Amino acid sequence: MNDNNVLVRFWNLQLKVGEKVAWLPPLLARISTGSVFIISGWGKLHNLEKVSMFFAQLGIPAPQIQAPFVASVEFGCGLAVLLGLFTRLTTIPLIIVMIVAIATAKWAQLSSVVELFGIEEFLLIVLLFWLRMTGPGKISLDQLILKDRK
Repeated sequence: MNDNNVLVRFWNLQLKVGEKVAWLPPLLARISTGSVFIISGWGKLHNLEKVSMFFAQLGIPAPQIQAPFVASVEFGCGLAVLLGLFTRLTTIPLIIVMIVAIATAKWAQLSSVVELFGIEEFLLIVLLFWLRMTGPGKISLDQLILKDRK
């Protein structure tokens, strides 16, 4: 048997398997990012005074307004992302929250761009941006709701 035939067959098999499980990466991305935001938002909602004080220390304006707003965005949009509901829309406020978190709480601690690429907030931005661009995948409420409109 020719080595090229083996490689071509292996490559074709990999493509077929990839097509069969194409629903899995967006589902895993939604579960992981959605869960992070749900847990974070829930924690903030139940400790608003402490979060407001932390926001004040960071110099965030109107921390008594911003804390419940951010907590609600994280919880509500995180839940929507987890379920795959209005995914392309709900990723936008979460990306903004992460950009503000990096700018206010993390930026001074970073000494290089390489460090930026390794922090959780930036990695969440990458996943959220990918979901924003590609959509929530086949296993989502968006797919269920919009299936006849495609």
